[in-house]
Amino acid sequence: MVEFTGALFDLDGVIVDTAKYHYLAWKRLAESLGFAFSAESNERLKGVSRRRSLEILLEIGGLSFSEREMLELTERKNAWYVEYLLKLDSGALLPGAREYLEALRSRGARVALASASKNARLILDRCGIAGLFDAIVDGNAVSRAKPDPEAFLKGAEALGLPAAECAVFEDSLAGIEAAKAAGMAAVAVGRPENLPGADLYIANLGEMLI
Repeated sequence: MVEFTGALFDLDGVIVDTAKYHYLAWKRLAESLGFAFSAESNERLKGVSRRRSLEILLEIGGLSFSEREMLELTERKNAWYVEYLLKLDSGALLPGAREYLEALRSRGARVALASASKNARLILDRCGIAGLFDAIVDGNAVSRAKPDPEAFLKGAEALGLPAAECAVFEDSLAGIEAAKAAGMAAVAVGRPENLPGADLYIANLGEMLI
């Protein structure tokens, strides 16, 4: 078992299931530009920034745009994504997420969110779990996307803990790589063949309660 004083969580795919809304918004954008975007292609967008996601999408569609146009496209996608998020409630929480966060706090562990999402606070509020985090580091607070360790290092700093005392809970390879680059233990929500290099593998946070 991984020992830690501070726990840092990715959001999408770890605590809440919003990945499907990202996919629907990107798919909608692709269709508006005249090409199809499959669920398989969407796997390439996991754990990367909004800007890089758009670049990958346009590579798939064989399209290129000016900087101004790309900004407009990301804003359009995000507006559609937020539309979906406003329908969220606690039912979007993944199995064991709330229970494990509450268990960590009851034992005195420090808890932070470290997510590339710029809508993280909205999601936490909609799901009713914002109060379970001691610190929130989201896409508005970092300039470098995972696998750069910036988000996790800022999360540890916000918790007042050294990196070596922290564990990261992630479902993307970029996130696992970022955790190891930060000098933290990595708990992968997923399978070893998809997320090599982690210290522990779980299917969901509920398994941490066993």
